[in-house]
Amino acid sequence: MAKQFKSLHPTKFYRDYLNQDIRPDGRLVSKFRPVIINIGSIATADGSALVRIGKTTVICGIKAELCPPKPEKPNEGFLICNVELPPLCSSKFRPGPPSDLAQITTRFVADLILNSGCINLKDLCIVKEKLVWCLYADIICLDHDGCIIDACLLVLLTALKTVRLPVVQYDAAIDKKTIDASVKKCLNIYNTPVSTTYAMFEDKIITDPTTEEEEISSGLLTVVVKDKELCSIHKPGGSPLSEEKLYECINETVNHADLLITLINTAVSECNDDNKNC
Repeated sequence: MAKQFKSLHPTKFYRDYLNQDIRPDGRLVSKFRPVIINIGSIATADGSALVRIGKTTVICGIKAELCPPKPEKPNEGFLICNVELPPLCSSKFRPGPPSDLAQITTRFVADLILNSGCINLKDLCIVKEKLVWCLYADIICLDHDGCIIDACLLVLLTALKTVRLPVVQYDAAIDKKTIDASVKKCLNIYNTPVSTTYAMFEDKIITDPTTEEEEISSGLLTVVVKDKELCSIHKPGGSPLSEEKLYECINETVNHADLLITLINTAVSECNDDNKNC
């Protein structure tokens, strides 16, 4: 009976639960789902990670290649991100060109990593005007159940912390490069931006929403913090949010960030122990 009522009147179904500050899955309105982080998921990649937030599961593999820099930025390397939301991860996606959500997530996550100062593209330069590293980060969603930006940012950041780059020597006189794969260096990570997504349903703010909750909401808000300070806010339209509730979301994200950073550091600690150059 509950399934039929939910199918016929999804808004009223959720309203009845949320008025009691609880959700149909048993979580409180401000309760986060469990987060799992694994590293080294792709053996052939130069860095990789898998992240699971509730049922939302994403995997990231980073491949490093040598290439010449842009003429206008002769001492900077490249970070090229791509987020894929294939039909297998959710029935809402179809085969063909990348969906709007995939393109928005790709651009948002890539810009955030660079604009936050998380990495410095100058660290990827080997010889100015001649040779730099290009990092290709492919993020694939295996199961989509809400908060895709949070999962993609978390998995990309974790994968970047596992990147190992071989030492490269370059002889400009004869245009020859020598790669020493026996010695590998970690990528410098200067800060750890993490995010939390919220859904707005009437006068309620739902923390860490599922896909169902995102679809019945009147708007979404993604808050990004780093070093316990606000880094970015992503609110693609929807109903307005009061200043008071916005501050509540920011404070909640700051508090949750400690847990996420601890999970990341714990996941990569074994990798750092095995790579003494890090």
